Amino acid sequence: MIIMTGPCVLEDRDTVFRIAEKLKPLSEDKRVEFYFKASFDKANRTSINSFRGPGLEEGLRLFQEIKKEFGYEVVTDIHESYQASIAAEVIDVLQIPAFLCRQTDLLAAAAKTKAKINIKKGQFLAADAMRHPVEKVLQTRGINEISYDISKANGVWLCERGNTFGYGSLVVDMRNLILLKEYAPVIFDATHSVQIPSTGGTTGGNSAFVPSMAKAAAAVGVDGFFFETHIDPNVAKSDGPNMLKIEDLYKTVADIFAIQEALKQ
Repeated sequence: MIIMTGPCVLEDRDTVFRIAEKLKPLSEDKRVEFYFKASFDKANRTSINSFRGPGLEEGLRLFQEIKKEFGYEVVTDIHESYQASIAAEVIDVLQIPAFLCRQTDLLAAAAKTKAKINIKKGQFLAADAMRHPVEKVLQTRGINEISYDISKANGVWLCERGNTFGYGSLVVDMRNLILLKEYAPVIFDATHSVQIPSTGGTTGGNSAFVPSMAKAAAAVGVDGFFFETHIDPNVAKSDGPNMLKIEDLYKTVADIFAIQEALKQ
């Protein structure tokens, strides 16, 4: 099972390394294909005054340190086409943000690298619309067919985090987890699925729902999970309200595996 987890944004080096250290037992679990996740730049923050991260150059230096110290493969967002080739010198998985999942130049630039690509489904799109971002990546890589197996072999994933429901709310239609599998392996973004977008100058959320959402997705059947986690979400510099504490992450992962084992019986 793929698990991408870490803080929302690269904070100070000490905090990032403390989080990375506490995730080491998960990375050593033989059932897990582990990726350490953080963003070098949160270019989509609600307020211009919000913390965005250390930027591309410093962020890649930190990721390189993490890879050297812990042996982790790493994943980060890119927001502009020029970042793809530079980031891919260090990054193993380039993540396409949900609001940018239709951006052809960004997808093509990511596809020209050797990195895996995790495309987040836009909150405004139906599941069948996500065949087009997958096609853009595969065709850039010289592949004209599209299927789950072809996408898996070429390192293209789709990530579900819900759809906009009225104003200021997201709802996850679990049918999408099934429908998206026609095109690519599916990652469930459990922590962003409980966001409450743009509550004033920040994005809110309710992390109490994260374990239940993850367990529901595990029961439906997905290829992996995306969790943002922190030593203390109350002081996290981005997305704290929908993050899991690291100890709660481990409990949720244990529950996910228990569900998977039950389904096998």
